[in-house]
Amino acid sequence: MILAEDWEDYELIDASNGEKLERWKNIYLLRPDPQIIWNNGNLKSKYTNINSYYHRSNKGGGYWENLKSTPPSWQVKYKDLIFNIKQMGFKHTGLFPEQAVNWDFMMNKIEKANRKIKVLNLFAYTGGATVACLKKKASVVHVDSSRGIVEWAKENVKANGLEKEDVRYIVDDVVKFVKREIRRGNKYDAIVMDPPSYGRGANKEVWDIEKDLYNLVELTMELLSENPLFFIINSYTTGLSKEVFTNILKLTIGKKYKGNIYSMEIGIPLKNNNLILPCGICSRFESYE
Repeated sequence: MILAEDWEDYELIDASNGEKLERWKNIYLLRPDPQIIWNNGNLKSKYTNINSYYHRSNKGGGYWENLKSTPPSWQVKYKDLIFNIKQMGFKHTGLFPEQAVNWDFMMNKIEKANRKIKVLNLFAYTGGATVACLKKKASVVHVDSSRGIVEWAKENVKANGLEKEDVRYIVDDVVKFVKREIRRGNKYDAIVMDPPSYGRGANKEVWDIEKDLYNLVELTMELLSENPLFFIINSYTTGLSKEVFTNILKLTIGKKYKGNIYSMEIGIPLKNNNLILPCGICSRFESYE
């Protein structure tokens, strides 16, 4: 397991009974996490500094209760990267802090490549990977089916002063976009994707990771340049082993390109004890470059 432990503006304070207490700069949020099936006390009773608490609904979703003054948005930094944080529906904040391990990986690979790198970011969300790659002067095509989320990504890019860098934003279904890029003959040196377990595209296209991921990876590899730098799949789908993603990359990317293929769990250490919260799987192909 690789740990996201280089944060200063983010901390995972404690976790118990399906909930986690986090510090996002100076704002403390208590929100659900299905991985936390252990009992370490009632967090709402243990801590008095909670700004906002997310209540789950039995009917799905839920709502935020602001226990103390909480701004509508604020910023956090990871090293020299800046991100805008907001309280979203369904418990989210617009950033997955564990992905810092991938931002570091991508920035390091791009910097060492010593050549212009063209990156395709699929299911790109609010642009954590986009910001990281732009920071190292890569060009980025950012694709997500949600217009509102893409606007948020633009805000993050602007917050980093990177809006004049070579970035293009696409609001579209990922599969349809990839097929168009293949027809156009476009190529990319690096591809990163963060597919949901289930989802719908811009025109209500249905996505199911168990049925559709292999075909998407097989399709997307047609966009890779002759000398690809990396290919990353992130997943938060419970029930799928990391070896599943390793196998997919071996049967697709690995048959055509030489490089390392491996998968690992990502985790975040808890501040107030010696526990680690698992936060999904990262699977990578990386060139020997």
